[in-house]
Amino acid sequence: MKNDVQVKNGIVIPDHEIEITTSRGGGPGGQHVNKTDTRITVRWNVPNTHALDEAQKARVLQNLQSRLTTEGDLIVHNVASRSQQQNKENALLQLAEVVRKALYVPKKRTPTRVSKSVKEARLQEKTRRGAIKKMRGKKFHDE
Repeated sequence: MKNDVQVKNGIVIPDHEIEITTSRGGGPGGQHVNKTDTRITVRWNVPNTHALDEAQKARVLQNLQSRLTTEGDLIVHNVASRSQQQNKENALLQLAEVVRKALYVPKKRTPTRVSKSVKEARLQEKTRRGAIKKMRGKKFHDE
């Protein structure tokens, strides 16, 4: 219950489905980096999860296929902070965000038409502007 990941309303990844491992992280931090395991790796198996129904699983597998391992594991790494606890929180938030984006269903676009009156108004304006420009070019000489 402690590490349950709230993805979006009604969808929660239970902590027993998430595998969290630590390792030595690179980057800035001096000697501290060489002594502590601050890098967090979160692994979640999509095909075997009970958090999603079959349609949601299919959508996640389709949208994240380039990020999944051959077993269907989604792996998220985080090494942004010097704190292991902070990296763990960030990695779990990152996992939730990735899954939330994968579950997004775009709205179907309803095609619309430009109304007849709008087309007519546009053509009348073009005609009016053309007449103004045509009048600019004529030279009148009264002698």
